[in-house]
Formats: sequence, structure tokens, C-alpha cells
Amino acid sequence: MAAGTILEPMTAARAETIAAADFSHVAASYRPQIYRFLLSSTRDVDLAETLTQECFLKAHRNWAGFRGESSALTWLMRIAINVQKDHWRNRRMQFWRQTRVNAVDADEASEWLPSHESSPEQQLLAREQVKHVWKAVERLSGRQRTVFMLRYVEEMEIAEIARATGLSDGTVKAHLSRAVGRVRTELGGKK
Repeated sequence: MAAGTILEPMTAARAETIAAADFSHVAASYRPQIYRFLLSSTRDVDLAETLTQECFLKAHRNWAGFRGESSALTWLMRIAINVQKDHWRNRRMQFWRQTRVNAVDADEASEWLPSHESSPEQQLLAREQVKHVWKAVERLSGRQRTVFMLRYVEEMEIAEIARATGLSDGTVKAHLSRAVGRVRTELGGKK
């Protein structure tokens, strides 16, 4: 290089610093969505926080391998889904015991949802309906529950859900249709 040239070759340390800053930005941007998905899936604040941390730890470890074939959110959601599956597979019985003890109260969950109701009676009815929906969602199969939550809680499109779960668009649609049908059937009996 000629004397006085400002450009220097990028060192490995400099590249790592840039990658760490990129990951830090991605983590800060998408942490709320990952946490919200895991919280709505598990309905356990502590467990959702733990799984969110585990998701971002795995993402950080594999950040260099992220190829950008999907959005960072889709990639992180896929990791979150896998972390959740691993947790349920390894601790299925313990999970259900803890859920009953530490579960988010239905009243608290209804506060997350916007309410345009004005009277206390209407608010009580809305909380009861939310409670029934959560109970119906709890009875869905794991895959149906995941697809349902990604669609209606995270408001992801079918193609995004397919990429995040590794399923085809048609399979996602089928699971979503079955999930919605089961929830509607169960809610029909609650009127």
C-alpha cells in the first residue's frame, strides 16, 4: 500500500466486532417478538424468559452461519420453535406441573389484548372468552398450537410460518385449518 493510504485490510478481530454489533442490533430488534411468542405458547413468564435467552444464546453461537436465506426474524423464530420443542420433549411432565403452578392468569392475559369494552360486565365477559380460547388452544396438538400462535399471536403470513417451522405452505394451511376448527368447535360448546 502507498504511504498515506487510509484503507486498512479488515482484521479478524474487526470482522468479529462488526458481526457482534450486527447480532446485538438483531437481538434488540426481535427479542420482544420472540419473547411474546414463547410467552403466549407457554403462558409461563419465567419459562418464556428462559427459553428466550436460550434462543438468543443459540442464535449468537450460530450467527456466523446465518446465510440470510430468510429474514432474521424468521431464522430466530425457527430457533425459538426448536428450543420450545426441545424443552417440551425433555421436560414434558415437569412442564405441565409447572404450568399449573406458574401459569399466567387468564385475567392477566386478557389485559394484553386491546379491549374496547366500556362496562365492567363486558370486560368480564371478554376475559371469560379469552380464558376459553386459551383452554381450547392448550388442547391443540403441539404443531397445531405452534401454527395457530404464529398466525394469530405473531400475525405471521403462511409463507413465513412455513419457513419458520420447516413445513410446506399446504401443511401449514392444513394444520391452521384444523386448529381453527377445533378452537371454534370447543368455543361453540361454551356459549
